[in-house]
Amino acid sequence: MKIVQITLAIITSAMLLSCNQNKEKMENTKQELEAIFPKGELGTKDLFTGNAYFIGLVDADSTFTTAIGNVYFEPGARSNWHSHPAGQILIITDGIGYHQIEGKPIEIIKKGDVIKCPPNVRHWHGASADVGLQQLYIIPNTEKGIVEWKEAVTDEQYSANKKKLR
Repeated sequence: MKIVQITLAIITSAMLLSCNQNKEKMENTKQELEAIFPKGELGTKDLFTGNAYFIGLVDADSTFTTAIGNVYFEPGARSNWHSHPAGQILIITDGIGYHQIEGKPIEIIKKGDVIKCPPNVRHWHGASADVGLQQLYIIPNTEKGIVEWKEAVTDEQYSANKKKLR
């Protein structure tokens, strides 16, 4: 009986150790995001803080009146405050980031989340400080306009929001 108990204890210990090692590997490799689309072009410093890359996937036209694209934010990168005349939908495809509608608390966003930004409402979105963020954006009814860019999200605003999340 003691041999069976010792054998079970060894097997259980080995399984727990293996699970912990796999968990550490997953956490360490999560820094690299899985790219679905090409990285695209580096966004300009007057619209983004940090490095954000974008690529258009569906150009706005008079038939579909919808623009779709992909944005990859490196860790710490974020958009300026901005709004969209007809709103915006974000589909988070990888990573961890933040989204904030002006006057509301910041939200953590991650792979699989779908975010609706209401029409003509100021907001910003971007990566967390430690992990990048990849998102698809959908802008409907482009005949109403695409985007109205505003001022940068300051380091203080970004840092204050991070503190609220801990």
